[in-house]
Amino acid sequence: MSLSTGASSRAHEPEVLPLTRDLEGAWDAFVRAHPDGTFFHLAGWRAVLERAFGHRTHFLVARTNGAVSGVLPLAEVKSFLFGHSLVSTPFCVYGGIVAADEASKAALEARACTLARELGVDYLEMRGRRRQHPDWPVKDLYVTFRKAISADSEANMLAIPRKQRAMVRKGIQKGLRAEIDATPDRHYAMYSESLRNLGTPVFAKRYLAILQDVFGHDCEILTVMHEATPVASVLSFYFRDEVLPYYGGGTTAARSVSGNDFMYWSVMERAREGGHRLFDYGRSKRGTGSYDFKTYWGFEPEPLFYEYYLVKRREMPNLSPTNPKYEAMIRLWRKLPLALTQRIGPPVAKYLG
Repeated sequence: MSLSTGASSRAHEPEVLPLTRDLEGAWDAFVRAHPDGTFFHLAGWRAVLERAFGHRTHFLVARTNGAVSGVLPLAEVKSFLFGHSLVSTPFCVYGGIVAADEASKAALEARACTLARELGVDYLEMRGRRRQHPDWPVKDLYVTFRKAISADSEANMLAIPRKQRAMVRKGIQKGLRAEIDATPDRHYAMYSESLRNLGTPVFAKRYLAILQDVFGHDCEILTVMHEATPVASVLSFYFRDEVLPYYGGGTTAARSVSGNDFMYWSVMERAREGGHRLFDYGRSKRGTGSYDFKTYWGFEPEPLFYEYYLVKRREMPNLSPTNPKYEAMIRLWRKLPLALTQRIGPPVAKYLG
């Protein structure tokens, strides 16, 4: 009897395996069906990170009785300047374990920690909207902003606080219009200019093209035009009933015509018309202009929990631009010619996801 009971128990224990191409469909179906699943858990990120940045990926899937019961996307980022890490997931706001049960979650966590030690990384980083590893150090520098979209356009407009609503209406009165771009060319020009002005290295344009290739219609670029001139542009992701404007930027001229305000309103309107009901404004660091801008729209910040399993390091890393050690570098970067930053930024940015 004991032998039979033991065999039955083991039959229900999850097994953790590397993601293979034949499991990608089941992986994505699990992510889309699970309430904790996000766009950044989709299997396509494995191809994106490998093709765009050359990062080695370790996507782990838990299976119980042959069915997917948990997923964990991981990528290894190794740099002389910034160290060696295992992250879920680089270049993504959210990550971490999505599991159907505690057994699958525990199995994925144990395998990830073992893998981190085997690879000899400095740390393992899990990015999530809630705490999953209460015994690990946690960084609360970042917040996210999420808000429901009404099916009624005027209700969405009135939900924007008065001063910010006036900026959106100003853009409409200026005759701004939104266009959908098939390539990242116009977007990259404006986004890279915005990052240069912030003192942040920009990634290669090829990354945006790969995002479009991998995610298809779920990755869309919207560009705002003032007369015949593009003034702002944003790349957005679509997932279930959510829209996530992710990489946005504008020219100096955008400020005088409220181009950025009109841009995000256009994304909201397009999402509403497509039946999407949640606007995810993405990640911002506390105490920054981006944080303030999103609160002006009436969005309430929600904490993000970036948790760390330390392997070689004894404290959490701080690669944020808010780190005082990077102040001089940021001031210098802001003064560089845009074309130069587009050329020398990608080799640095690939490690800053």
